[in-house]
Amino acid sequence: MRAARLHGIRDIRISDEPTPVPGPDESLVRVTAVGLCGSDLHWYTEAGIGDARLDQPLAVGHEMAGVIEGGPRHGERVAIDPAIPCERCDLCLGGHPNLCPSVRFAGHGALDGGLREYLAWPTARLHPLPDAFTDADGAMLEPLGVALHSLDLAHLRLGMSVGVFGCGPIGLLLVQLVQLVGARAVYATEPLPHRRRAAEEFGASVVDDPAGLDVDVAFEVAGTDPAVETAMVAAGPGARVVLVGIPDGDSTTFPASVARRKGLTIAMVRRMKDTYPRAIDLVSRGLVDMSTVVTARYPLDQAADAFETAVARRGLKVVVEPTTPVAPGAGPAAGAASPE
Repeated sequence: MRAARLHGIRDIRISDEPTPVPGPDESLVRVTAVGLCGSDLHWYTEAGIGDARLDQPLAVGHEMAGVIEGGPRHGERVAIDPAIPCERCDLCLGGHPNLCPSVRFAGHGALDGGLREYLAWPTARLHPLPDAFTDADGAMLEPLGVALHSLDLAHLRLGMSVGVFGCGPIGLLLVQLVQLVGARAVYATEPLPHRRRAAEEFGASVVDDPAGLDVDVAFEVAGTDPAVETAMVAAGPGARVVLVGIPDGDSTTFPASVARRKGLTIAMVRRMKDTYPRAIDLVSRGLVDMSTVVTARYPLDQAADAFETAVARRGLKVVVEPTTPVAPGAGPAAGAASPE
């Protein structure tokens, strides 16, 4: 099989490798769609993220969908949960698997992610896709899950006002979600014109100056200090500020006086928390639009071009297709390929 591995900063190389052999309780999955996330871009431009550094060539990518090859679920189209928690520690048993200290995560550290033609993955972490879903939809369920977890942390109530500061894919999904739960007004800031237009199309009021907004909940979804400061300036007294973005250089700064005088509550987002069933249900019922958020697709051998497109913030979500996607409703054999 072929894999696209990151060897260093902006150094993606295509290699031929043996196809993984599934272990106990695992399935072989032919990977058909991988979305490039902001955290993947940190790996690409910094050779690391936070305190994790690249110490061996890594296949990144954790927004994944594919088709099971072999076994009792052969031919089933699935979304691939990238997190493998231990399921034994107090945090896992307490309902917080996203905080598991022993969690293994696709495309992070020593665990390869989706930028390869095949992967062997725990069968229990493979979620069946409804027939109407595209493979790209399946990959987009992961960022939708992050948006759902962020919404849970916001404690948003009916009739509250909301600010979304940063309108990349997760920001745009949040714009949709907060309206579903009854936000009375949604404001957004975004420097890129095409993303501003997308936010408006999804129902947000794009503003240039957030001062004086006094929103009840502010989501920072850009991973930059200016966005964090904007969220805190826009937040009203006693508001909740949810930090979704991942900063460069593993640090975030903001004016303490603003946050302190307003008595703001700051919530930090750590990936997602078993949100696939909820995400699938929302999309199945037509309540969330993910399809228009995907604006570019690349084959595996053009993975480097896909990263450059994503780094330049051209369009919205960039998807890499390691193998041929299966058309929705086309049946389990469609698009099949040999793992040799």
